[in-house]
Formats: sequence, structure tokens, C-alpha cells
Amino acid sequence: MVSDLLLGGDLRYHLGQDVKFGENSIKLFACEIGSALEYLQSKNIVHRDIKPENILLDEEGHAHITDFNIAATLHGKKLASSLSGTKPYIAPEVYLCSLGECSGYSYPVDWWSLGVTLYEVMSRCRPYDIHSGTTPREVRSMMMNSTASTTIPPKCSEQLSLLFQRLLCINPDERITTVKKLKSVPCISRYNFGMILEKQIRPPFTPPKDRLNCDPTFELEEMIVEPNPLHRKPRRLAKQRSLRTSMTIEDTEVSRQLQHFKCYNREKELERREMERKEHDWEQELIKAMNASTIPTIVPAMVTDKDGGNDLLTVPMMATERRRSSCKLNISPVSIQNRLAQADAGS
Repeated sequence: MVSDLLLGGDLRYHLGQDVKFGENSIKLFACEIGSALEYLQSKNIVHRDIKPENILLDEEGHAHITDFNIAATLHGKKLASSLSGTKPYIAPEVYLCSLGECSGYSYPVDWWSLGVTLYEVMSRCRPYDIHSGTTPREVRSMMMNSTASTTIPPKCSEQLSLLFQRLLCINPDERITTVKKLKSVPCISRYNFGMILEKQIRPPFTPPKDRLNCDPTFELEEMIVEPNPLHRKPRRLAKQRSLRTSMTIEDTEVSRQLQHFKCYNREKELERREMERKEHDWEQELIKAMNASTIPTIVPAMVTDKDGGNDLLTVPMMATERRRSSCKLNISPVSIQNRLAQADAGS
């Protein structure tokens, strides 16, 4: 199936690691990836990052596209406009768009990247000396001032040179962008694309089975545990089953802990706070009302001198003891006179 050319099977060979194809491998490789690109286009998807590092080979040597991190969906006549991709493989119109010299780009950018990828895996170099620090203006000048011969790999046959000329065409309207146009190239026309889709044509290049050809950082753990990581499938599957069992145990523990977890409901919390505020206000109003109804009547009482009977102090006294307080203190005129008399006697 076409979708299997995108990602599937036991992918074990990283195209970006020490791979050099012959012409027959290049032709079949172009047919397989071209079929995958046309399938993506039928789904309105532009990959935007076709390069050797994103092409994986299965154990039989069939090519698969991976890494859709920056892929975009184009509906109708919509165009992409951002500067996206890996610079050495980005099509000219993408750079021109970033410079404001065109309105956008579409599916032909993937076919340009396919041409650069084919060029690299065949000759171990790229058609243009573009690096991460190269500016869009420098790329524009480099491509516009180049000759047609620079887009053809060295020692390339005349039959295959036409394929590179059609893929690495500066003008996207003249570039190969469909399987139909790809079939128009004489060296490709002999291939049966129905058999290619069913992977019935055996690739000339078959990945070696005695070693792993990919970035070791992706397989570091497996390489440490197993001497031949990709050829100990039963052990690898047992490890995966063990991991799944461990995850099931962890999920059960999480579920148990969640049973005692109190969910926070913001609306209910706000309602609770509002009710507390209202109760507080009602309590304050009640206290004020009670205080207003128990204001004491002030009655003056005279304290007279022991000897002459002269008035010494007028003390306001409460006619009622009904005062709302947590600590009550009752003072009578007699107690005040007794205390004053004791103070005079002591002096």
C-alpha cells in the first residue's frame, strides 16, 4: 500500500549514515519516494523536510518517509509561506518567499528536496554548498548564478541526468511534481508502479543484517542490553510486555490514589466563600442591634468628704447592669467610698 511507503515495517536502516546508491537503486528510490509524495499530496499534505535523515529503509531495502514534525496541510489553493525545513534541502521558492519575492509555495518543494537527496546519496555531496549559517540572499545568489551542469551529479549517465534536471529545476512550474511527470523520464518509464506500490520489485540495495545503521542515540538503551538489538526480536518483545505490565501496575496505583483525591470545584468554593461573607455580615448586624437595645442610663453619684461632707468626685453610675460583655465589672458608690477612706487612713 502507498501508506506503507510513508512509515511501516521493521525500519532498521538510516539513509543518512554512510549510504551510497548506484544508479538502479537511485531510480527505484525515486519511484518509491515519488509515490509516497503523491499520496501525501492527495491528502493535502506537504512534508517540507525530505532529506536522507528522514528516509528509512526496511530490511528488504524499501524506502519509507518519516518525521512529519513540520508538515503542513494545504487546502484548495492555499500556499505555505514560512521558512521551514533543513537549509541544504529547501527549495528555491521557499527562500524567495522569505525574501518577499513570491507569495508562497506548495507541493513542488518536496520534489526539489527529493532531487537533493538523490544527488547526495549517489555522489556523497550536495548540488549547492548551503549550510545552516547561509542566508536566504546568499542562497538566492548561489542558485540564480549557477549553471545547469551543477545540478547533475558527477559521473552520472545521460539517462539519469535528465531526472536530476527535472527535479532540481529552479522554476517549480517546470519541476517534476507528480508520478505522471516522473514516468515521462525515459529511465523511469520502464518501471511498473503498481508493482512498486505492492513492494514486489526487489531493491538492488539491501541493508546489511549484521549491524545497525542509524543514529545510536535512538537505540542506546537497546544496544546496551542486547548484543544484536535488532535481531533478538523475542527478547525485545518480552521487554515490551514487561514494560506494559509495569505500566498497568502503575496505573492501578494511580487509580487507588485518585479515590482519595479531593477534587477542587472553583464554583462551589466561590459559593462557600460568599455564604461565609453573608453570615459574617448578618452576625455583625445582630451584634449592632443588640448593643443598640442595651445602652445604659447614666446616673450621677456623689462621693463626699469624710470630715466636711464636701463633694469630691461625681462618678457616673449605670442604672442597669445589662451590658453585653464577655467580662462584667460591677462598681457601687459604697465600694468607692470605702477605698477612698482606707487610702486617707493609710496616709
